[in-house]
Amino acid sequence: MATLRRLREAPRHLLVCEKSNFGNHKSRHRHLVQTHYYNYRVSFLIPECGILSEELKNLVMNTGPYYFVKNLPLHELITPEFISTFIKKGKLILSLDKDTYEETGLQGHPSQFSGRKIMKFSSEESTMMSYFSKYQIQEHQPKVALSTLRDLQCPVLQSSELEGTPEVSCRALELFDWLGAVFSNVDLNNEPNNFISTYCCPEPSTVVAKAYLCTITGFILPEKICLLLEHLCHYFDEPKLAPWVTLSVQGFADSPVSWEKNEHGFRKGGEHLYNFVIFNNQDYWLQMAVGANDHCPP
Repeated sequence: MATLRRLREAPRHLLVCEKSNFGNHKSRHRHLVQTHYYNYRVSFLIPECGILSEELKNLVMNTGPYYFVKNLPLHELITPEFISTFIKKGKLILSLDKDTYEETGLQGHPSQFSGRKIMKFSSEESTMMSYFSKYQIQEHQPKVALSTLRDLQCPVLQSSELEGTPEVSCRALELFDWLGAVFSNVDLNNEPNNFISTYCCPEPSTVVAKAYLCTITGFILPEKICLLLEHLCHYFDEPKLAPWVTLSVQGFADSPVSWEKNEHGFRKGGEHLYNFVIFNNQDYWLQMAVGANDHCPP
């Protein structure tokens, strides 16, 4: 019965929402993008848009490459040769089980999410990953999916109102749920014969004739995401019909950290993600979410 009860429990999650302006010198947007290291999927949605500009499309198509090193033994990461060869600028963070941790001889600390029986350790060594010429290295390019959504029902938003205003604008949390439905290709019409989803767009809403959705999947560096965010910030330099655009970033479920050095746990979900809502007046909303075994986002 105890196991069944745990299965029925909804996993705990944390969602932090804040608003600012890209012109504000205290804005945290660049720092938060740069310190979210392990990015698996990037999506942006542009209402009232049917085709990307060449500049934006070129940026999307040049987010790679990334590399996969096959059959790399763990001990390679702690050899004197490895440490002396690479630039001592960053940190190598390892998430290890108890036996592997003891075999490496590293100094670390127990994972905060390992429970009463310590089975997982975190360890850090000062070094920077570079190339591994002795091993088989595979180059990969991120996968890009482009689509135009027709007659999309979109929530009405006001940049100054995170909590929304009844009958005037939707809340940030409602937008967050709606984006998840759009990215998952869920029907938003709440038809009575739909047995998969009864979700519908929050109100008030408006229907846009078309919206452009782009999804990039792979191992995407924060620097590439910063460039994409900067470009989307300038999307409204010329008059546009769209009142806002969104940029959403999901991290790998099994990442050792979420933001900076904050340990990331997997267990029930492994989610850690953030979303920007970029308004035509340079205001923005930033939404950051983590799952059941993470600290509050920064």
